Amino acid sequence: MFLFQKENNFNLANLFTFVNISSGVIAIYFISKGEFNLAIISAWIGGAFDIFDGKIARKFNLSSEFGLQIDSFADSLSFVIVPLLLLYFSIFQTLDISPLILAVSFIFYTVSGLRRLVNFNLKADTGTVEKYFTGVPTPLGAIFLWFAFLSWEFEIISNPYIILTYIIFIGYLLNSTLRIRHP
Repeated sequence: MFLFQKENNFNLANLFTFVNISSGVIAIYFISKGEFNLAIISAWIGGAFDIFDGKIARKFNLSSEFGLQIDSFADSLSFVIVPLLLLYFSIFQTLDISPLILAVSFIFYTVSGLRRLVNFNLKADTGTVEKYFTGVPTPLGAIFLWFAFLSWEFEIISNPYIILTYIIFIGYLLNSTLRIRHP
């Protein structure tokens, strides 16, 4: 059956990854409509499928170079781009804030996230899992940015420059030497 053929790009593990990608696209749609809670739910659904795609790939020996690459593409969308769009449209779009500072913060996080994913792929041994991540994984970075959204929504933080500094800090942690145990 094609769902359990490693060389098939549409095997079961990769289908889970495609749901992650779809969830990211749906989250972007909801963000564009100002439906931030639905966007967050979509992103969390993508996160759940991100957890299971790798577990399924290893359990059924479906790990492949294609799966590794498409998973990182999904992660770049769901855990790098979507959280930034959420923060931009929910917080920064209507504020009178320096476009330069905004751009630097968002570009830094984007480049940091993509750099992390590319480096992960270059070092990965397809089908194996390290005991520890080096640096904050992009899904965890997205969760940290979600905390920034909540902090703003619940008026815990009301200064947008604190949020921008936090975005840069999380971007830095993505490629740091911090060791985080793999779940």
